[in-house]
Amino acid sequence: MFIFVCAGCGARLTIPLSQFALRAHAHQKYGNGVQLPVLMESGTFAVDPKRLGPPWRRGNEPDPEEAAARGVPAPGFALSDGMPGTPGTVVIAPGDTRGTVLIPEMAGGYCCGLDWGEGPNMACEACGLPVTTRIDDCSLWQAVWLAPDAVRRLPVDNTAPTTLSWAELLVEGKRTPPYEPVTRWGSVVGTGHRWSWSPQWEAAAGGALTHPLAASNGRPVTVPHGLVAEVFQRALDALLPAGPPARRAVLAGPGLPGPDADADILLVPIHPQTGEIWSPAGQAASAYPVPLPFGVWMWLAFPEPYLRLPASGTMPDGVLRDDPPAPHPHQLFQVDPGTFRHTLNQLPAVRSPWLREILENLTQHMRSGLFWPTDRRGRQDP
Repeated sequence: MFIFVCAGCGARLTIPLSQFALRAHAHQKYGNGVQLPVLMESGTFAVDPKRLGPPWRRGNEPDPEEAAARGVPAPGFALSDGMPGTPGTVVIAPGDTRGTVLIPEMAGGYCCGLDWGEGPNMACEACGLPVTTRIDDCSLWQAVWLAPDAVRRLPVDNTAPTTLSWAELLVEGKRTPPYEPVTRWGSVVGTGHRWSWSPQWEAAAGGALTHPLAASNGRPVTVPHGLVAEVFQRALDALLPAGPPARRAVLAGPGLPGPDADADILLVPIHPQTGEIWSPAGQAASAYPVPLPFGVWMWLAFPEPYLRLPASGTMPDGVLRDDPPAPHPHQLFQVDPGTFRHTLNQLPAVRSPWLREILENLTQHMRSGLFWPTDRRGRQDP
Protein backbone atom coordinates (compact mmCIF):
# COMPACT_ATOMS: atom_id res chain seq x y z
CA MET A 1 0.00 0.00 0.00
CA PHE A 2 1.01 3.60 -0.55
CA ILE A 3 0.35 7.10 0.66
CA PHE A 4 0.78 10.28 -1.35
CA VAL A 5 2.62 13.24 0.12
CA CYS A 6 3.18 16.82 -0.98
CA ALA A 7 6.25 17.16 -3.20
CA GLY A 8 6.90 20.58 -1.70
CA CYS A 9 6.90 19.91 2.03
CA GLY A 10 6.30 16.17 2.46
CA ALA A 11 2.97 16.59 4.24
CA ARG A 12 0.65 13.58 4.01
CA LEU A 13 -2.22 14.01 1.56
CA THR A 14 -4.01 10.63 1.52
CA ILE A 15 -4.87 7.59 3.57
CA PRO A 16 -3.07 4.31 2.69
CA LEU A 17 -4.19 3.18 -0.79
CA SER A 18 -3.92 0.11 -3.04
CA GLN A 19 -3.51 0.48 -6.80
CA PHE A 20 -6.26 -0.60 -9.21
CA ALA A 21 -6.70 -0.25 -12.96
CA LEU A 22 -8.15 2.99 -14.31
CA ARG A 23 -11.90 2.74 -14.85
CA ALA A 24 -13.28 2.85 -18.40
CA HIS A 25 -15.68 5.62 -17.35
CA ALA A 26 -13.06 7.77 -15.61
CA HIS A 27 -13.48 10.72 -18.01
CA GLN A 28 -17.10 10.17 -18.93
CA LYS A 29 -19.55 13.08 -19.15
CA TYR A 30 -23.07 11.75 -18.71
CA GLY A 31 -26.40 13.46 -19.20
CA ASN A 32 -27.54 16.88 -18.07
CA GLY A 33 -27.61 17.67 -14.36
CA VAL A 34 -27.11 13.99 -13.47
CA GLN A 35 -25.69 13.14 -10.05
CA LEU A 36 -23.00 10.53 -10.60
CA PRO A 37 -21.37 8.70 -7.65
CA VAL A 38 -17.73 8.43 -6.63
CA LEU A 39 -15.42 7.01 -9.30
CA MET A 40 -12.97 5.06 -7.10
CA GLU A 41 -13.71 2.80 -4.17
CA SER A 42 -12.34 4.07 -0.87
CA GLY A 43 -8.82 2.80 -0.21
CA THR A 44 -7.89 2.53 -3.90
CA PHE A 45 -6.15 4.68 -6.50
CA ALA A 46 -5.53 4.46 -10.25
CA VAL A 47 -3.03 6.10 -12.55
CA ASP A 48 -3.85 7.73 -15.90
CA PRO A 49 -0.70 7.62 -18.03
CA LYS A 50 -1.77 10.58 -20.16
CA ARG A 51 -1.74 14.30 -19.51
CA LEU A 52 -5.09 15.74 -18.50
CA GLY A 53 -6.88 19.06 -18.64
CA PRO A 54 -6.53 22.40 -20.44
CA PRO A 55 -4.94 23.97 -22.41
CA TRP A 56 -5.63 21.81 -25.46
CA ARG A 57 -3.97 21.54 -28.86
CA ARG A 58 -5.59 19.93 -31.86
CA GLY A 59 -3.93 16.72 -33.03
CA ASN A 60 -2.97 18.29 -36.36
CA GLU A 61 -1.10 21.19 -34.73
CA PRO A 62 1.85 19.28 -33.22
CA ASP A 63 4.21 17.17 -35.27
CA PRO A 64 2.56 13.82 -36.22
CA GLU A 65 5.41 11.94 -34.57
CA GLU A 66 4.76 13.79 -31.30
CA ALA A 67 1.05 12.97 -31.50
CA ALA A 68 1.78 9.29 -32.14
CA ALA A 69 4.27 9.21 -29.24
CA ARG A 70 1.53 10.64 -27.02
CA GLY A 71 -0.76 7.76 -28.07
CA VAL A 72 -2.88 9.81 -30.49
CA PRO A 73 -2.53 8.32 -33.97
CA ALA A 74 -5.46 10.24 -35.47
CA PRO A 75 -5.01 13.79 -36.79
CA GLY A 76 -7.46 16.37 -35.49
CA PHE A 77 -7.74 14.82 -32.01
CA ALA A 78 -7.08 17.16 -29.09
CA LEU A 79 -3.84 16.85 -27.15
CA SER A 80 -3.75 18.02 -23.56
CA ASP A 81 -0.97 20.29 -22.39
CA GLY A 82 -2.52 20.45 -18.95
CA MET A 83 -0.75 19.37 -15.77
CA PRO A 84 2.65 19.90 -17.46
CA GLY A 85 5.56 17.60 -16.77
CA THR A 86 5.50 13.85 -16.47
CA PRO A 87 2.19 12.10 -17.18
CA GLY A 88 0.68 9.87 -14.54
CA THR A 89 -2.18 11.73 -12.87
CA VAL A 90 -3.50 9.75 -9.89
CA VAL A 91 -7.21 9.51 -9.14
CA ILE A 92 -8.64 8.69 -5.71
CA ALA A 93 -11.94 8.91 -3.84
CA PRO A 94 -12.61 12.39 -2.41
CA GLY A 95 -12.97 11.03 1.12
CA ASP A 96 -9.45 9.57 1.01
CA THR A 97 -7.71 12.97 0.92
CA ARG A 98 -6.05 14.52 3.95
CA GLY A 99 -4.46 17.93 4.59
CA THR A 100 -5.82 19.81 1.57
CA VAL A 101 -7.77 23.06 1.24
CA LEU A 102 -9.80 24.61 -1.58
CA ILE A 103 -8.20 27.33 -3.72
CA PRO A 104 -11.26 29.62 -4.21
CA GLU A 105 -9.88 31.52 -7.21
CA MET A 106 -9.30 28.21 -9.05
CA ALA A 107 -12.80 26.82 -8.40
CA GLY A 108 -14.52 28.41 -11.40
CA GLY A 109 -16.03 27.01 -14.55
CA TYR A 110 -18.60 24.81 -12.87
CA CYS A 111 -22.35 24.23 -13.06
CA CYS A 112 -23.44 22.38 -9.91
CA GLY A 113 -20.00 21.84 -8.40
CA LEU A 114 -16.28 21.79 -9.17
CA ASP A 115 -14.73 20.70 -12.46
CA TRP A 116 -11.33 20.95 -14.14
CA GLY A 117 -11.56 24.74 -14.40
CA GLU A 118 -8.15 26.35 -14.82
CA GLY A 119 -6.09 23.61 -13.15
CA PRO A 120 -5.58 22.20 -9.62
CA ASN A 121 -8.20 23.64 -7.27
CA MET A 122 -6.93 22.13 -3.99
CA ALA A 123 -3.68 23.01 -2.22
CA CYS A 124 -1.53 21.41 0.44
CA GLU A 125 -2.74 22.81 3.76
CA ALA A 126 0.81 22.89 5.12
CA CYS A 127 2.66 24.79 2.38
CA GLY A 128 0.04 26.02 -0.10
CA LEU A 129 1.33 24.11 -3.14
CA PRO A 130 -1.51 23.29 -5.61
CA VAL A 131 -1.66 19.49 -5.50
CA THR A 132 -5.07 18.15 -6.57
CA THR A 133 -8.18 18.80 -8.64
CA ARG A 134 -11.50 18.03 -6.96
CA ILE A 135 -14.29 17.02 -9.36
CA ASP A 136 -17.90 16.93 -8.16
CA ASP A 137 -19.85 18.77 -10.87
CA CYS A 138 -23.05 17.36 -12.30
CA SER A 139 -22.69 14.72 -15.01
CA LEU A 140 -19.10 13.95 -13.93
CA TRP A 141 -17.84 11.12 -11.72
CA GLN A 142 -16.82 12.45 -8.32
CA ALA A 143 -13.07 12.15 -7.82
CA VAL A 144 -9.85 13.82 -6.74
CA TRP A 145 -7.02 13.89 -9.28
CA LEU A 146 -3.50 14.32 -7.87
CA ALA A 147 -1.15 16.39 -10.04
CA PRO A 148 1.82 14.10 -10.88
CA ASP A 149 4.49 16.80 -10.40
CA ALA A 150 3.05 17.99 -7.08
CA VAL A 151 2.88 14.69 -5.15
CA ARG A 152 5.13 11.74 -4.34
CA ARG A 153 4.09 8.15 -3.71
CA LEU A 154 5.57 6.42 -0.67
CA PRO A 155 5.15 2.81 0.50
CA VAL A 156 3.62 2.50 3.96
CA ASP A 157 4.58 -1.10 4.76
CA ASN A 158 6.62 -3.99 3.44
CA THR A 159 3.60 -6.07 2.51
CA ALA A 160 2.99 -6.48 -1.20
CA PRO A 161 -0.64 -5.85 -2.17
CA THR A 162 -2.70 -8.99 -2.70
CA THR A 163 -3.55 -9.49 -6.35
CA LEU A 164 -6.53 -11.77 -6.86
CA SER A 165 -6.24 -14.55 -9.42
CA TRP A 166 -8.85 -14.90 -12.15
CA ALA A 167 -10.35 -17.81 -10.22
CA GLU A 168 -10.58 -15.69 -7.05
CA LEU A 169 -12.24 -12.89 -9.00
CA LEU A 170 -14.86 -15.35 -10.21
CA VAL A 171 -15.54 -16.47 -6.65
CA GLU A 172 -15.77 -12.85 -5.50
CA GLY A 173 -18.30 -12.40 -8.29
CA LYS A 174 -18.51 -8.60 -8.45
CA ARG A 175 -20.85 -7.71 -11.31
CA THR A 176 -21.85 -4.34 -12.71
CA PRO A 177 -25.64 -4.39 -13.32
CA PRO A 178 -26.64 -3.14 -16.79
CA TYR A 179 -29.55 -1.04 -15.43
CA GLU A 180 -29.64 1.31 -12.48
CA PRO A 181 -31.57 4.28 -11.12
CA VAL A 182 -29.91 7.49 -12.36
CA THR A 183 -30.45 10.54 -10.16
CA ARG A 184 -30.86 14.16 -11.26
CA TRP A 185 -30.02 17.32 -9.35
CA GLY A 186 -32.16 20.43 -9.30
CA SER A 187 -35.56 18.89 -9.95
CA VAL A 188 -38.47 21.22 -9.30
CA VAL A 189 -39.95 18.67 -6.92
CA GLY A 190 -36.61 17.69 -5.41
CA THR A 191 -34.13 14.96 -6.27
CA GLY A 192 -35.64 12.40 -8.62
CA HIS A 193 -34.51 9.33 -10.50
CA ARG A 194 -35.55 6.81 -13.11
CA TRP A 195 -34.19 3.48 -14.28
CA SER A 196 -31.75 3.69 -17.16
CA TRP A 197 -28.91 1.85 -18.80
CA SER A 198 -25.87 2.05 -16.54
CA PRO A 199 -23.47 4.90 -17.40
CA GLN A 200 -20.65 2.43 -16.72
CA TRP A 201 -22.02 0.07 -19.39
CA GLU A 202 -22.36 2.88 -21.92
CA ALA A 203 -18.75 3.93 -21.30
CA ALA A 204 -17.51 0.32 -21.38
CA ALA A 205 -19.30 -0.21 -24.70
CA GLY A 206 -17.80 2.99 -26.07
CA GLY A 207 -14.29 1.67 -25.47
CA ALA A 208 -15.00 -1.94 -26.42
CA LEU A 209 -16.89 -1.18 -29.65
CA THR A 210 -13.78 0.30 -31.23
CA HIS A 211 -11.96 -3.05 -31.19
CA PRO A 212 -14.35 -5.20 -33.27
CA LEU A 213 -14.55 -2.28 -35.72
CA ALA A 214 -10.76 -2.25 -36.00
CA ALA A 215 -10.62 -6.06 -36.24
CA SER A 216 -13.40 -6.32 -38.82
CA ASN A 217 -11.32 -5.16 -41.80
CA GLY A 218 -14.52 -3.66 -43.14
CA ARG A 219 -16.54 -6.87 -42.84
CA PRO A 220 -19.71 -7.42 -40.76
CA VAL A 221 -19.25 -8.67 -37.19
CA THR A 222 -21.72 -10.86 -35.30
CA VAL A 223 -21.92 -11.22 -31.51
CA PRO A 224 -23.84 -13.71 -29.33
CA HIS A 225 -27.59 -13.28 -28.94
CA GLY A 226 -29.06 -11.77 -25.80
CA LEU A 227 -27.64 -8.89 -23.81
CA VAL A 228 -24.35 -8.89 -25.76
CA ALA A 229 -26.29 -8.30 -28.98
CA GLU A 230 -28.48 -5.68 -27.31
CA VAL A 231 -25.37 -3.70 -26.41
CA PHE A 232 -23.23 -4.17 -29.54
CA GLN A 233 -25.04 -5.62 -32.57
CA ARG A 234 -27.11 -2.56 -33.54
CA ALA A 235 -24.02 -0.34 -33.67
CA LEU A 236 -21.94 -2.95 -35.50
CA ASP A 237 -24.65 -3.41 -38.13
CA ALA A 238 -24.94 0.33 -38.66
CA LEU A 239 -21.22 1.11 -38.76
CA LEU A 240 -20.02 -1.85 -40.87
CA PRO A 241 -21.00 -2.72 -44.44
CA ALA A 242 -23.32 -5.62 -45.13
CA GLY A 243 -22.58 -8.41 -47.55
CA PRO A 244 -19.12 -9.91 -47.04
CA PRO A 245 -18.81 -13.00 -44.82
CA ALA A 246 -19.12 -11.88 -41.22
CA ARG A 247 -16.41 -12.14 -38.61
CA ARG A 248 -17.60 -13.87 -35.43
CA ALA A 249 -17.16 -12.47 -31.92
CA VAL A 250 -17.74 -14.64 -28.83
CA LEU A 251 -17.45 -14.28 -25.07
CA ALA A 252 -14.30 -15.84 -23.63
CA GLY A 253 -12.54 -15.77 -20.31
CA PRO A 254 -12.00 -17.57 -17.01
CA GLY A 255 -14.69 -20.07 -16.11
CA LEU A 256 -16.03 -20.31 -19.67
CA PRO A 257 -15.46 -23.16 -22.13
CA GLY A 258 -12.59 -22.56 -24.52
CA PRO A 259 -13.64 -20.51 -27.56
CA ASP A 260 -14.24 -22.25 -30.86
CA ALA A 261 -11.34 -22.36 -33.28
CA ASP A 262 -13.32 -20.34 -35.83
CA ALA A 263 -13.90 -17.40 -33.47
CA ASP A 264 -12.27 -14.28 -34.93
CA ILE A 265 -12.85 -11.88 -32.02
CA LEU A 266 -12.99 -12.56 -28.28
CA LEU A 267 -14.85 -10.44 -25.71
CA VAL A 268 -12.59 -10.86 -22.67
CA PRO A 269 -12.26 -9.31 -19.19
CA ILE A 270 -9.75 -6.79 -17.87
CA HIS A 271 -8.29 -7.58 -14.46
CA PRO A 272 -9.68 -4.86 -12.15
CA GLN A 273 -6.43 -4.55 -10.18
CA THR A 274 -3.66 -4.97 -12.73
CA GLY A 275 -5.37 -3.94 -15.95
CA GLU A 276 -4.20 -7.21 -17.55
CA ILE A 277 -6.32 -8.41 -20.46
CA TRP A 278 -7.27 -12.09 -20.15
CA SER A 279 -5.69 -14.19 -22.89
CA PRO A 280 -6.58 -17.74 -23.95
CA ALA A 281 -4.11 -20.52 -24.64
CA GLY A 282 -3.67 -22.45 -27.85
CA GLN A 283 -5.05 -21.55 -31.24
CA ALA A 284 -7.60 -19.09 -29.80
CA ALA A 285 -4.74 -16.82 -28.71
CA SER A 286 -4.55 -15.52 -32.29
CA ALA A 287 -8.09 -14.09 -32.13
CA TYR A 288 -8.50 -10.34 -31.65
CA PRO A 289 -9.21 -9.50 -27.96
CA VAL A 290 -11.90 -6.96 -27.07
CA PRO A 291 -11.27 -5.85 -23.45
CA LEU A 292 -14.26 -5.30 -21.17
CA PRO A 293 -14.31 -4.08 -17.56
CA PHE A 294 -14.47 -7.13 -15.35
CA GLY A 295 -17.83 -6.28 -13.75
CA VAL A 296 -19.47 -5.79 -17.17
CA TRP A 297 -17.90 -8.95 -18.61
CA MET A 298 -18.91 -10.90 -15.49
CA TRP A 299 -22.56 -9.97 -15.97
CA LEU A 300 -22.45 -10.90 -19.68
CA ALA A 301 -20.68 -14.22 -19.04
CA PHE A 302 -22.53 -15.19 -15.86
CA PRO A 303 -25.78 -13.21 -15.66
CA GLU A 304 -27.10 -12.86 -12.15
CA PRO A 305 -30.40 -14.73 -11.96
CA TYR A 306 -33.44 -13.08 -10.49
CA LEU A 307 -33.66 -14.66 -7.06
CA ARG A 308 -36.53 -14.45 -4.64
CA LEU A 309 -35.30 -13.27 -1.26
CA PRO A 310 -36.23 -14.65 2.15
CA ALA A 311 -38.87 -12.45 3.71
CA SER A 312 -38.16 -10.62 6.95
CA GLY A 313 -40.15 -8.90 9.65
CA THR A 314 -43.58 -10.30 10.43
CA MET A 315 -43.74 -12.70 7.47
CA PRO A 316 -43.88 -16.42 8.39
CA ASP A 317 -40.76 -18.55 8.10
CA GLY A 318 -40.29 -20.03 4.64
CA VAL A 319 -42.24 -17.29 2.86
CA LEU A 320 -40.37 -15.76 -0.07
CA ARG A 321 -40.62 -12.13 -1.14
CA ASP A 322 -41.75 -11.71 -4.72
CA ASP A 323 -40.16 -8.35 -5.50
CA PRO A 324 -40.20 -7.47 -9.22
CA PRO A 325 -36.90 -7.50 -11.10
CA ALA A 326 -35.14 -4.25 -11.96
CA PRO A 327 -37.10 -2.42 -14.67
CA HIS A 328 -35.70 -2.64 -18.17
CA PRO A 329 -34.97 0.81 -19.70
CA HIS A 330 -37.51 1.96 -22.27
CA GLN A 331 -34.87 3.22 -24.70
CA LEU A 332 -32.46 1.21 -26.86
CA PHE A 333 -28.88 0.96 -25.66
CA GLN A 334 -26.73 3.93 -26.70
CA VAL A 335 -22.93 4.03 -26.71
CA ASP A 336 -20.95 6.76 -24.95
CA PRO A 337 -19.49 8.74 -27.90
CA GLY A 338 -16.77 10.45 -25.85
CA THR A 339 -15.25 7.16 -24.71
CA PHE A 340 -15.71 5.74 -28.21
CA ARG A 341 -13.92 8.65 -29.89
CA HIS A 342 -11.14 8.75 -27.32
CA THR A 343 -10.45 5.00 -27.53
CA LEU A 344 -10.65 4.81 -31.32
CA ASN A 345 -8.21 7.69 -31.63
CA GLN A 346 -5.67 5.67 -29.65
CA LEU A 347 -5.72 2.74 -32.10
CA PRO A 348 -3.25 2.82 -35.00
CA ALA A 349 -6.00 1.39 -37.24
CA VAL A 350 -7.89 4.69 -36.94
CA ARG A 351 -5.83 6.07 -39.82
CA SER A 352 -7.55 3.66 -42.20
CA PRO A 353 -10.02 5.56 -44.43
CA TRP A 354 -13.13 3.65 -43.39
CA LEU A 355 -12.51 4.14 -39.64
CA ARG A 356 -11.76 7.82 -40.23
CA GLU A 357 -15.12 8.01 -42.01
CA ILE A 358 -16.86 6.63 -38.92
CA LEU A 359 -15.28 9.34 -36.76
CA GLU A 360 -16.11 12.07 -39.26
CA ASN A 361 -19.75 10.95 -39.33
CA LEU A 362 -20.08 10.51 -35.56
CA THR A 363 -22.51 13.43 -35.26
CA GLN A 364 -24.80 11.79 -37.80
CA HIS A 365 -24.63 8.50 -35.87
CA MET A 366 -25.56 10.37 -32.68
CA ARG A 367 -28.60 11.82 -34.41
CA SER A 368 -29.63 8.32 -35.46
CA GLY A 369 -29.54 7.18 -31.83
CA LEU A 370 -26.51 4.85 -31.91
CA PHE A 371 -24.62 7.21 -29.60
CA TRP A 372 -26.07 9.68 -27.15
CA PRO A 373 -25.24 13.39 -27.58
CA THR A 374 -21.88 14.54 -26.24
CA ASP A 375 -23.30 17.94 -25.29
CA ARG A 376 -24.61 17.46 -21.76
CA ARG A 377 -27.24 20.13 -22.34
CA GLY A 378 -28.61 18.05 -25.21
CA ARG A 379 -28.85 14.84 -23.24
CA GLN A 380 -32.37 13.90 -22.28
CA ASP A 381 -33.20 12.93 -18.75
CA PRO A 382 -31.91 9.33 -18.65
